[in-house]
Amino acid sequence: MLRLDNASRAYDWGSTADIPRFMGLEPGETPVAEIWMGTHPLGPSTIQGPDRTMSLDEVAGELPFMFKILAADRPLSLQVHPSEAMAQAGFAAEEAAGVPLESPTRTYKDPHHKPEMAYALTTFDTLVGFRPTAEILRVLNGIDTPFAQSLAEDLHAAPGFPGIVRLVERLLTEPVDPGDIARVVACCRTLVDQGIDVKRAYVTATEIAEHYPDDIGVIISLALNRLTLQPGEAAFLGTGIIHAHLRGMCLEVMAASDNVLRAGLTTKALDPEGLVKCLDRGMSRLARVAPEPFGFSTDVFSPDVREFALAVSQCSRAEPEGTLLPTARQRIVVCTGGEVELVNESGERLKLGRGDAVYAGPDDGEVRVVGTGEVAQAYTPTAETVAGELIDLVPPYSERQLKRRRRGRGPSGR
Repeated sequence: MLRLDNASRAYDWGSTADIPRFMGLEPGETPVAEIWMGTHPLGPSTIQGPDRTMSLDEVAGELPFMFKILAADRPLSLQVHPSEAMAQAGFAAEEAAGVPLESPTRTYKDPHHKPEMAYALTTFDTLVGFRPTAEILRVLNGIDTPFAQSLAEDLHAAPGFPGIVRLVERLLTEPVDPGDIARVVACCRTLVDQGIDVKRAYVTATEIAEHYPDDIGVIISLALNRLTLQPGEAAFLGTGIIHAHLRGMCLEVMAASDNVLRAGLTTKALDPEGLVKCLDRGMSRLARVAPEPFGFSTDVFSPDVREFALAVSQCSRAEPEGTLLPTARQRIVVCTGGEVELVNESGERLKLGRGDAVYAGPDDGEVRVVGTGEVAQAYTPTAETVAGELIDLVPPYSERQLKRRRRGRGPSGR
């Protein structure tokens, strides 16, 4: 087992306090947005070797997953992660064009797709996936401005997922008067003050506008589902799913990629055409991940992707021999609370406090955690791993309702 030293990212949306406190440090003036744990070339973890500091990939090879601690004080960029085919093509094109890997204008940092999962450490708010057409229309019809009504007319004429994508394309590619955005926000604020909202769409727009008042992402947010995760809950974001985290602290586990196509709510380079292309290939599905139990003390969040799963274990004196972690050839374990010891199959022991991270490889065999606290393990699931159930925000229609919808009568038949 190897203790990890991990890279941090000081993005402007990060928190000056949350991650430092989590790591047992004093808050500073610089926002800390992310801690990266893994072997990604843009920020590999390191270990202390016998005579030098080594990159984790020198010991572990290239891990297929990346593990992060994320803390947001304000909204992240409106973004989508590409499919594997898009990532491979985009990376090859930028390599051929000679765009430096560290260039701020570069989109594809590697040739990999990036499905990911967020596990809430605090109350965590995010926007993920599109609302149903009818719900977007209810949102827009409640906003009494010419701009909002023109968007509603467009969507009413071309409903469904393709129509929503075309609406987003219009917003991203056609010039929009900042005054139109301001008038929409003002109307949303008035509605919220009157106690009127449609599944938190209006309050979300006003909150985002406090940070990005003239950004078209404020308008696009009206079409997105707002999801609040409580500590211990998780959500899966597949490739092609539009999203924007709003605030809170979470663990993220993902395929080992840093490919992000952005279209708003950021000072970084935008790729609206790439984002729309990605949406055409993606699904507007949002899913929580329902955990499966492993033993008495562990919840396994496995969204049925080949690269990663997450196991969260609470250990206590009730298990004096320790809590057995799910089997994995390679794993990264981070302590999220308390003080614990990891014990491998050879009896090697390593103490961890909150924020400490460890890599355990094939030679470590079974790993147990002893003490009173909590650890989270990111790993590549095996064939025996039970995939967690994905739960849609919108309940599935019954067959009778589907037949009515196919006839154009709507769910109620009216």
